[in-house]
Amino acid sequence: MRWGLHPRGPGAAALAAARNLWVPPRLRCRPGWQGTTGRLLVRSVTGASNQLQSSNNGRYRDTVLLPQTSFPMKLLGQQQPDTELEIQQKCGFSELYSWQRERKAKTEFCLHDGPPYANGDPHVGHALNKVIKIREIFLGPLELPVTAVANILNHLLCGVDLETGTCAHPLTPHKDSPLLPANHVTMTKGTGLVHTAPAHGMEDYSVASQHNLPTDCLVDEDGVFTDVAGPELQNKSVLEEGTDVVIKMLQASKHLLKEEKLVHSYPYDWRTKKPVVIRASKQWFVNITDIKATAKELLKKVKFIPGSALNAMVETMDRRPYWCISRQRVWGVPIPVFHHKTKDEFLINSQTTEHIIKLVEQHGSDVWWTLPPEQLLPEEVLSQVGGPDALEYAPGQDILDIWFDSGTSWSCVLPADLYLEGKDQLGGWFQSSLLTSVAARKKAPFKTVVVHGFTLGEKGEKMSKSLGNVIDPDVVINGGQDPNKEPPYGADVLRWWVAESNVFTEVTISPSVLNAARDDISKLRNTLRFLLGNIAGFNPETDSVPVNDMYVIDQYMLHLLQDLANKITDAYKQYDFGKVVRLLRAFYTRELSSFYFSIIKDRLYCENADDPKRRSCQTALAETLDVVVRSVAPILPHLAEEVFQHIPYAKEPKSVFRTGWIRTSSIWKKPGLEEAIESTCAMRDSFLGSIPGKNAAEYKVTLVIEPGLLFEIIEMLQAEETSSTSQLNELMMASQTTLLSQEPRSTTTDVIERKGTFLINLEGGDIREESSYKVIVTPTTKEKCPRCWKYTAESPDALCPRCSEVVSGK
Repeated sequence: MRWGLHPRGPGAAALAAARNLWVPPRLRCRPGWQGTTGRLLVRSVTGASNQLQSSNNGRYRDTVLLPQTSFPMKLLGQQQPDTELEIQQKCGFSELYSWQRERKAKTEFCLHDGPPYANGDPHVGHALNKVIKIREIFLGPLELPVTAVANILNHLLCGVDLETGTCAHPLTPHKDSPLLPANHVTMTKGTGLVHTAPAHGMEDYSVASQHNLPTDCLVDEDGVFTDVAGPELQNKSVLEEGTDVVIKMLQASKHLLKEEKLVHSYPYDWRTKKPVVIRASKQWFVNITDIKATAKELLKKVKFIPGSALNAMVETMDRRPYWCISRQRVWGVPIPVFHHKTKDEFLINSQTTEHIIKLVEQHGSDVWWTLPPEQLLPEEVLSQVGGPDALEYAPGQDILDIWFDSGTSWSCVLPADLYLEGKDQLGGWFQSSLLTSVAARKKAPFKTVVVHGFTLGEKGEKMSKSLGNVIDPDVVINGGQDPNKEPPYGADVLRWWVAESNVFTEVTISPSVLNAARDDISKLRNTLRFLLGNIAGFNPETDSVPVNDMYVIDQYMLHLLQDLANKITDAYKQYDFGKVVRLLRAFYTRELSSFYFSIIKDRLYCENADDPKRRSCQTALAETLDVVVRSVAPILPHLAEEVFQHIPYAKEPKSVFRTGWIRTSSIWKKPGLEEAIESTCAMRDSFLGSIPGKNAAEYKVTLVIEPGLLFEIIEMLQAEETSSTSQLNELMMASQTTLLSQEPRSTTTDVIERKGTFLINLEGGDIREESSYKVIVTPTTKEKCPRCWKYTAESPDALCPRCSEVVSGK
């Protein structure tokens, strides 16, 4: 229902409509508030109800309904991973996937997991990748003797056009080397003149290809000079005695002008920690030029998260005219090519390939290495190439690039809804999957691609085994040898760290980061414990209060819950787990702990167990617990399931993962409630600001609001002029609240006054009215009730009227 008012201003008709639109419990309350959606500003409140749980140690303690739950407040040390393991077993985590498949949902979601990590144990960077799903050259110093010829030439030839010049080779007579321009050579680093070895560097090879230079390789696979280098260098190690021989040869030919040692960057093998010699070798390549345009066009239909990853992938593909698909390893999938024993020829055709396919289907890919060569060829081909006794060809020893292997895995899962890997896969698995799929089927293998950054150390340094700063996720979860230095955090803390991080950039991890994540979960745990403790004795099927009969503040929490649920669901769909964490953290720390819980404790603890006012609150708490637990379950599955086991009314199956996603109701959405709550909170802020550091329950408040829409709204929270039990007084948390439309005739000398205005904004701005108000604060004349600790008793040690009724059973 809409307000039904006109932009001309509220007037009598507007006020009447306001009354009819929304009234508190015990009167008629209709759904359908319409208005603007704002942010509730709250502050922690010092009030009597906040002291109840720790204060009722006297004769009335047994009459107070304090929270009751066996859910532990905290898990210390090894208790965390132990409890998680217990939860996994009790709730059947390992069976969830098969259970999902057996349900045969109408729409299945396919996440195609990337290739496994092959080199040793996974580190926390891989844990980050796996959590979101629910490699490198080490440059170090190397001392080598080098010549300073280039530096001297640079000075001698300054100002000369070098592009058409040549240089005489210092060791090979009558051999001239051309001077060529190259984009990778600049004056900002070095002399601006470099030697070019086309067979020993990518940039050099590119320059040679551009200018049709030969790419002779004088170094073999063992890193020693071949016979082509000449007898003086043959069989000499390039990085060892070969260097000394070159120096001596330059000295003998009188071409060495200066010799000194320089420390400079040089590629090292990260496993052996030895320098690498880059050399050209014969490989198999795929020319991707013909399919690149199609691949780019298909990528436009793929959703990339973050969006910038699309351009990065296209740029990577543009820099790649060819794809080298061969590798020289002792394991892998063989390239089924036969090489002629004496000629530079090879053999591969449909006949040989089909024969190999049948053999692999029957015996596995190891047949390439285990069967005699003559058995790897079909009989009709074997007879044409020398027969079994004089076979002219031998099986090649090259294997396929592992990214070709994994890049064709789409054939088993096409189409995949999601590919999710680190940003290094923009030029790796993502690209190999795309290229093979486009070549074979002219379609992309994925609908969505999510790209995350790398995990860095505490100081922002790259995490790698070479640097020795790798963090073992098992140590994070279960602790190290010294629990004081490496405490067990459990899996949920690791998962929360991943979720709250901006995984689309680089992510840091350190003890301080993990401690902060643990503290966040501890606060959430206490919130969940409060919710569990206060739904004891509550059965939603029999005790729930209809939404329109609930307290306004309880209805307002359902309104916030629906908004939270929608935002969290949307954030999960966008893979924005950081937003999920931010939304949840703001909700349970601000809206729940600091605001709602501080207001409702008196109603929860001090009313009769089955009082409709208390049941109204429990209805809101039960719905809040359900939404929060389901919202956090994908990130903190162990905590969510642990909570679920402690819900007193939960039915089988007692598993958050087997009972569906968040469920809310459209009737929870009442934007207009915000005007009632936020206007009351604005006046409460004025009240609390006038008594800083004091107990609000020791004061009585008078609210003077000029006649108009604001007064009508607040009046619906308190029908009588003065009350200590109204919804308005519960929100104010005072001893009592008086609501007036005009100034009181007299005030006491110890009065505190605060003035303010509040803008009512409803119907998307069609109804706007600013009203002024005054908050009058005076010390209460009532005494402190020994049961509820509110200042509402008539005499010392006497119960207040409400508590007297509850205790006497009336």
